[in-house]
Amino acid sequence: MKLKFNLNLFEKILNNVDKPGRYIGGEFGETVKSKIDGEVSVAFCFPDTYEIGMSNLGMKILYGALNAEDFIRCERCFAPWIDMEAQLRENNLPLFTLESKTPLSEFDVVAFSMQYELCYTNVLNMLSLADIPLLAKDRDESYPLILGGGHCTYNSEPMADFFDIISIGEGEIVLPSLMGLYRQCRDEGVLKQEFLQRATKVDGMYVPSLYEVEYKDDGTLKSFTPKNGAPAKITKAIVENLDEAYYPSNPIVPYLSTIHDRIMLEVFRGCIRGCRFCQAGMVYRPYREKSADKLNLLAVDCVKNTGYNEISLLSLSISDYSELPKLTDEMLKWTDEKKINISLPSMRVDSFYKDLMEKVMSVRQSGITFAPEAGSQRLRDVINKNISEEDILKACDVAFAGGKDAIKLYFINGLPTETDEDIVAIPQLAKKIVDHYFASPYRQKGKSISVTVSVSCFVPKPFTPFQWFGQNNIEELIRKQKLLSTSIESKRISHKWHEAKVSRLEAIFSRGNRRLSEVLVEAHRRGMRFDSWDEFYDYSKWIQIFDDCGVAMSFYAEREIPFDELLPWDHIDCGVSKEFLIKEAKKSIEGTVTPDCRTQCSGCGANKLGGVRRCCL
Repeated sequence: MKLKFNLNLFEKILNNVDKPGRYIGGEFGETVKSKIDGEVSVAFCFPDTYEIGMSNLGMKILYGALNAEDFIRCERCFAPWIDMEAQLRENNLPLFTLESKTPLSEFDVVAFSMQYELCYTNVLNMLSLADIPLLAKDRDESYPLILGGGHCTYNSEPMADFFDIISIGEGEIVLPSLMGLYRQCRDEGVLKQEFLQRATKVDGMYVPSLYEVEYKDDGTLKSFTPKNGAPAKITKAIVENLDEAYYPSNPIVPYLSTIHDRIMLEVFRGCIRGCRFCQAGMVYRPYREKSADKLNLLAVDCVKNTGYNEISLLSLSISDYSELPKLTDEMLKWTDEKKINISLPSMRVDSFYKDLMEKVMSVRQSGITFAPEAGSQRLRDVINKNISEEDILKACDVAFAGGKDAIKLYFINGLPTETDEDIVAIPQLAKKIVDHYFASPYRQKGKSISVTVSVSCFVPKPFTPFQWFGQNNIEELIRKQKLLSTSIESKRISHKWHEAKVSRLEAIFSRGNRRLSEVLVEAHRRGMRFDSWDEFYDYSKWIQIFDDCGVAMSFYAEREIPFDELLPWDHIDCGVSKEFLIKEAKKSIEGTVTPDCRTQCSGCGANKLGGVRRCCL
């Protein structure tokens, strides 16, 4: 018998949890629809805490786009923190949505947004709390349709056995279409299996159960065969005209402080740069812009409807936006008067100039962040960063002239072809910035400088030129981190690093196949969840789980993959061709750079997907 929700009991247990505001709903801007016959009800689930989920722009967009349709009722659900989970299990209460406190099991569709591989165990835990069987094969017609989407679906194979449908690409248009198909099939009395077959005709919809997977004796893929009319390739869905697409100008204003407590204004999608480690830069192609006029109107509405005093212009590289001067000029005409701050969180060092900094950066901010990614020019060429040391120092000059005396630099440890000389070059570059500051005419009297070197570990990602390269083993990553730390010779330079043991699990699931579903089920059985949180991540337990399941972690994380091997994600078409990625991988070994898309089209293939206001030929 399915668990039932008891509102009176729920109100009592709120006294026993740390942040009840995570679970009560009722925020300003929330959409509440009455339950009516003929509707399609969707529980939109984010497999992390409320504070993180409510900061996710994709969730805001899709929640609004679905509720914009009269026949769809979409409500939110987030992963309950440990204290609330304990209360739910102890009192036999099911996981529920914020808007109406309806159990997830009573919805037509339960949709999960998967943004990070280390949230996979939270997806399973939320299904368990909702009293819904984990595996798709164990769910009959009485259970909701389980839908997956988000960034991780470009290789969803480790999670494929848990989902009925996985949405590949951008969902603002295709998800309402899928819900329309669901309503039509339900009204016609069509059973689930027939609906799933019809769903494959909707752009970007991947139905894992309609594919037969075979493996070779060495664990690599032998074949990936569609059945019952499913397509051999699933092409991602895109929004061609961002000006015409739904965008939340009246977003929910949370009760609690969230990770991004501000207006998030998406300026464009895609990237013209082509960094070889960057998955987002490849899978979000083709590059498409919103017009400055549309963005300014959206900004005005968002401020009016929320009361926020900061607007963040979001993109992968904001300085590549062709109408940036026009946009900032138009926004400053009214934001200055209203004391609204404009932030640009993704500036490149080769396009960082003083006028722009003075326009949009608060004088109260003493620091600024750049991402050289590699310390040596050789390695920056390998990863196709297309910036020089001169570019970096010039950008620092602009920052110094603007009164900035704290510089944060992002780097990646363990990149393909990396040597110890490349590692040592990181603190050497930081030291050059320190010396540059003290030699600068812009140095403020009596002030010093701080340079923070923040280093993450390389994770090979699908649909990047580096997807075939293995990750360094744990011992090597830790050795390199120590080498970097001991090479710092200035007290004005600090070093922060990402935990290598976390990056290893990310790499495993990033390049994983369906055989990892057994590992995830066992991990759930042993209580693994919130693996992206330091206080819950236990690498030793994960080692034991993989060992007990007979799965080698190194096979997925460390192995160099031949170019002719069938990959777990080869049935997905993200727009960028495999031939282009192979060409870029070979160029990386040679240390040859590829120009950005505006300078020269390199034929990645994404232009076939279309798009308005793009730079593709």
